[in-house]
Amino acid sequence: MNRFVVGAMALAVVGCASAAQGADLGYAPRAPYTVNQPLNAYSWAGPYLGGTLGYEWGTVGNNPTRPSGVTGGIEAGYNWQNGPWVFGVEGDINVTGADDTFAPWKFSNPWFGTARGRAGYAFNNILFYGTGGLAFGELKGLTFGGVSESHTNAGWTLGAGAEFGLAQNWTAKIEYLYVDLDNSNFVVTGAKNDYRFGLVRAGVNFHF
Repeated sequence: MNRFVVGAMALAVVGCASAAQGADLGYAPRAPYTVNQPLNAYSWAGPYLGGTLGYEWGTVGNNPTRPSGVTGGIEAGYNWQNGPWVFGVEGDINVTGADDTFAPWKFSNPWFGTARGRAGYAFNNILFYGTGGLAFGELKGLTFGGVSESHTNAGWTLGAGAEFGLAQNWTAKIEYLYVDLDNSNFVVTGAKNDYRFGLVRAGVNFHF
C-alpha cells in the first residue's frame, strides 16, 4: 500500500513538472521579494498558501500497534531567494485517519503539525530542498470498555522534497517527512508511549 501511494504521487507530480517545462509560461520574478534574480527566471520568493494530501505510517513506543492512514492539511510559508538558492519558513496543520488495533489497545494520531525551516536549490521552475524543525501532535490510546486517553506532545521532524512551478503563482510539490513525537505516561498501557512516523504527501501552493 505504501509503495503504491508513493508511486502514484511521484508519477502525478513528475507529469505536472514535465507539462510545465514544455509550456511557455512567461516567468517574471516578484521583485519585492527577490535578490539578484534573473529577469527571465522563475521566482520562488514571497509568501504562499496551500494544501496537502498524503499517507503516514508509524510505530508506538512500548506497544505493538502500528498506526497508518491518510492525512490532509493546510500549509503556509515564506521564501527568500538569492540567485538559485532558496531559503524559507513553513508551517502546517493536518488531520489524519492513522490508527491501529492490537489485542486490547487501539492507538491513533488524530492530528499533527509542524513549524520548519527550508533550504534548497532551484533549477529555474524546479526546486529541490531539505526541511526540518518542530513537530507537535496528539497520540490517543483506547482500551477495554472504551476507556481512552490522549496526550499532545512536541518533537522534531526532518525531510526533503521537490517543488515544481506550474505557472508564476502556482506550484505543486511532493515531500517526505520523518516525525518523532516525545513520549508520555499512558495509564491505559501502564507504560511510556511515544509515536514516530513517516509521511509522504503531495501538495499545491498559491504564491502571492
